[in-house]
Amino acid sequence: MRAAVVDIGTNSVRLLVADSENEEVKVVKTGLITTRLGEGIGQQPHLLRPAIERTLAALKNFRRIIERSGAETVVAAATSAVRDAENRAEFLSEVKEQVGWDVRVLSGAEEAQLSYAGAVRGLEHCPGFPVVIDIGGGSTELIWSGVGGLNFVSLRVGAVRMTEGNCTLTEIEEMLASTLKSIKDDGFERVIGVGGTFTTLAAIDQELKVYNPDRVHGYILKRQRIEDIVHHLESMSIAERKKIPGLQPQRADIIMAGARIALAAVMGLDAATVIVSETDIMYGLLFERLGIHSTI
Repeated sequence: MRAAVVDIGTNSVRLLVADSENEEVKVVKTGLITTRLGEGIGQQPHLLRPAIERTLAALKNFRRIIERSGAETVVAAATSAVRDAENRAEFLSEVKEQVGWDVRVLSGAEEAQLSYAGAVRGLEHCPGFPVVIDIGGGSTELIWSGVGGLNFVSLRVGAVRMTEGNCTLTEIEEMLASTLKSIKDDGFERVIGVGGTFTTLAAIDQELKVYNPDRVHGYILKRQRIEDIVHHLESMSIAERKKIPGLQPQRADIIMAGARIALAAVMGLDAATVIVSETDIMYGLLFERLGIHSTI
């Protein structure tokens, strides 16, 4: 069966087209368009018209790709920016009218669960009890095993939101502190990082002039290297950041905040390394739609 997943995020719209047979997934096509749907997320409670127009154009583009791919089913889901917007009903109506899709707006808990399913199943060769950190544009999800089973927390601490709030590392540490303490109290054996911030940090660390998902997936990112990258980014202008190998120019303005969230998380957990995963919420949605068993 061939299925397509579209993730409508705060910073970008992403596409995954994949085939499934005997619970094995083969990627056919991927895509990413930076639309910054959550533009101004810290200043007003609604989606801005230019951001909506950019996102609708991206969705129409992906619809054409999906139609050409022959996918039998399409899953479209939205996360933090749409979830929190006062005009989300109007946005969803426009997507339905112009693109033809019924978009599922994920709750914070659903977003966390799906991220966990995608990350853990995609790294099945890594043993131990993980904590999964998913840094998005509008929120960060943390998922870990506790006494009563899996715990899911979604915090309004995202790369776009923290950029627009001009939040410092110390402020971000304070926002994450309570959740990170709970995770440490419950215990964990490894940290998995998913989302554009972690994959970008892995690409920067390897100085990838051309992004290579095979070199990013499963990459061991050291806490010290995250700290080094944060200090390096702090000394650069946005124009200078755009020239960094491994950093997409469209992410140059928000990578500082994303990297600070990543650093605050690993410092709060006292973790020496993070395993970076290319399989994230999109794969969780794919596994769910196809009925593929996950490790949850």
